[in-house]
Amino acid sequence: MHEPNKRVSFFRPRGSTMRGETRVIKLVMAGWLAAIAGSQFFVWFLETNHSALLLNDYTFFNLPVHFWLTGQFLPLWFILLCILFNIWMDRHAARSLDGSLRFRIRSGERGD
Repeated sequence: MHEPNKRVSFFRPRGSTMRGETRVIKLVMAGWLAAIAGSQFFVWFLETNHSALLLNDYTFFNLPVHFWLTGQFLPLWFILLCILFNIWMDRHAARSLDGSLRFRIRSGERGD
């Protein structure tokens, strides 16, 4: 059905458009992983270097730091990454329309 060298996947992008898209997706995922691992490392660092009871004393926007990092910062970071990805995709798609799918709406003028 498909030839093995014609298959397209996330790990085998074909064409410059798809390579650019997968590069940005990889960067977004790396940023997401860095935020998750970084926030957990920060909470672990505070817990081991200070008393675990003091961890509740550190507040940010009137919330404990560890709660704010996991419950507020990570969803906000994800939303920000999604916005940046969509802005990049819009600009990238506007520059190179060769790989995009285009639908044409026929008008009734030609008698179609």
